[in-house]
Amino acid sequence: MTQPRAALPPATHSRLPRWRGFNLQGRYSLQHSNPGFQEDEFQLISDWGFNFARLPMDYRIWSKNGDWNVIDEAIFKDIDRAVGWGKKYGLHICLNVHRAPGYCINLPKESRDLWTEREVQDVFAKHWAFFARRYQGIPNDELSFDLLNEPNGVDSAAYAKVVQVLVEAIRAEDPRRLIIADGLDAGATPVPELIPFEVAQGARGYQPMPISHHQASWFPPAAHFPPPAWPLRHEGVVYDKAWLRKNTIEPWKALEAQGVGVVVGEWGCHNKTPHGVVLAWMEDQLQLWKEAGWGWALWNLKGNFGVMDSNRADVAYEGFKGHGLDRKMLDLLLRY
Repeated sequence: MTQPRAALPPATHSRLPRWRGFNLQGRYSLQHSNPGFQEDEFQLISDWGFNFARLPMDYRIWSKNGDWNVIDEAIFKDIDRAVGWGKKYGLHICLNVHRAPGYCINLPKESRDLWTEREVQDVFAKHWAFFARRYQGIPNDELSFDLLNEPNGVDSAAYAKVVQVLVEAIRAEDPRRLIIADGLDAGATPVPELIPFEVAQGARGYQPMPISHHQASWFPPAAHFPPPAWPLRHEGVVYDKAWLRKNTIEPWKALEAQGVGVVVGEWGCHNKTPHGVVLAWMEDQLQLWKEAGWGWALWNLKGNFGVMDSNRADVAYEGFKGHGLDRKMLDLLLRY
């Protein structure tokens, strides 16, 4: 029998709660991660004491027969269940489009361009309008929309135009829906140009990249990274907690002071970085976010960045519900 869960804290675009949780990848990629959402993951997150699940998704999964103009409602039954599990287990659910019509931070590159083609923007707006209609009326304490994962290679003016199109489409269906827009430069840079749209903004916790993406095969600059250490001294720069505060906290605090809520929508460290370095770096980040009053979602629950099944060569995993649990990492997260 499920125990009563603590009430979720109030959430507004100008002040987000200090949510803590994980990214769940049940609909993350059409080809590579599309098994559907699993109830036991939502229950586990809640049982551990976390209260947040961000769901990055691929628009191609609900584009019927590959036609982005036709939405396959049958797929949404799975998303409906995920939203329902959020309510059941006391988790705020953040629905995110990771691959959008015309843009994705990951390969393969989209054949059309979200930033310059109004037709593509209208298609994406149609998708978000569908989400807004379907989930209209669910309280913002329980549900938010994260428009687009990690916009990159676009200037703030072009990005703001796209955000405006999407926000208008959502609010035509559900005027009160809580909306989050990721920062530019793959979520690293706050965007004051979005303030008029009354959206919160999503930051990232991957800096410095030589720590989080050491030997990451999909990230070409990783081939030239120095051996990871924390603090890290590289090319005359000392990367440490003070560097993190100056470069990843202070710019976002300046945005927050203008009435914009902030959440760290993704963060984590690839499994090739030595575990001691990972934990020391993570703790500095966690301390800073706690001081700032910001929530976060680790990438990911299971997998190379996660607390389970991460395949780290230097971790003695604990057997846990059929998985290998990184107990030291989980205990660190639970302290914050």
